[in-house]
Amino acid sequence: MTQRRALITGITGQDGSYLAEFLLEKGYRVYGMVRRSSSDHFERIAHLEDRIELREGDLLDQLSIITLLHAIEPHEIYNLAAQSFVPTSWEQPILTSEATALGVTRMLEAIRVVDRSIRFYQASSSEMFGKVRESPQNEKTPFYPRSPYGVAKVYGHYLTVNYRESYGLHAVSGILFNHESPRRGRQFVSRKITLGAAAIKLGLATELRLGNLDAKRDWGYAGDYVDAMWTMMQQSTPDDFVIATGETHTVRELCQIAFARVGLDWAKYVVVDATHVRPAEVDLLIGDAGKARRVLGWRQKVSFRELVELMVDADLRELHARR
Repeated sequence: MTQRRALITGITGQDGSYLAEFLLEKGYRVYGMVRRSSSDHFERIAHLEDRIELREGDLLDQLSIITLLHAIEPHEIYNLAAQSFVPTSWEQPILTSEATALGVTRMLEAIRVVDRSIRFYQASSSEMFGKVRESPQNEKTPFYPRSPYGVAKVYGHYLTVNYRESYGLHAVSGILFNHESPRRGRQFVSRKITLGAAAIKLGLATELRLGNLDAKRDWGYAGDYVDAMWTMMQQSTPDDFVIATGETHTVRELCQIAFARVGLDWAKYVVVDATHVRPAEVDLLIGDAGKARRVLGWRQKVSFRELVELMVDADLRELHARR
């Protein structure tokens, strides 16, 4: 039987690294598309570099994508690359639009031109719901994005649906709610908190400055969510799925668990700083993954508390190793 070939954009990110591990375990030949840059940030996939193949390409450059698809002839493409940090999307809305929105167009066009049998996964986001119209949110909930990032993700999502319906592509979208891990970028609030708690415990910091402590999110474990990505790609009929835990927790709760893990009272160290509040806040996100449970048989395995404690423990080890 022919070995399956998968291309992952954004392979150097949190989700890309977990997905690469997952696909390797499934026996895939895994390719990662990376941009040429003056500095390499491959620490999340350093342990995989002898088992994956990295190729140059850029979501801003149509020809590079077409050339890459001709070269590797993938069976599946997982489009995880994006400018994905919401605060940065306010500072760089044009770049966010080019990569997160138009980058999807370029990838879908490349598939249409090169090989329409390629299966395509689009990383949609709970940020598309923004100022939510109903709770919990499912696949039929109207979108109301509250940031340039959210708007760009809505564009990519609907374009994926459009290409599926117009050209018969096997194109799916995973509407993933917040998912975290020890590999989460340090700028994201979850990792900022777990790293901050670890740093304060070790005497490397004295306070942690955050924005809206009352914001509520549906937080899951990234390792669980890449399983859902793959599973939805294997279905005979392409469709869109919300992937979420169905539980909501505040930023304050995350702080409480993280600091308790290191034996500290969070209230003594966390400082609310108005400069960290978004121009348009998303107050509540909670997903209904009922369809994914019914159709895909998907279930989360790691609880919210287990996730936060896992991240704190990993940050303690990392900071200890650097001392």
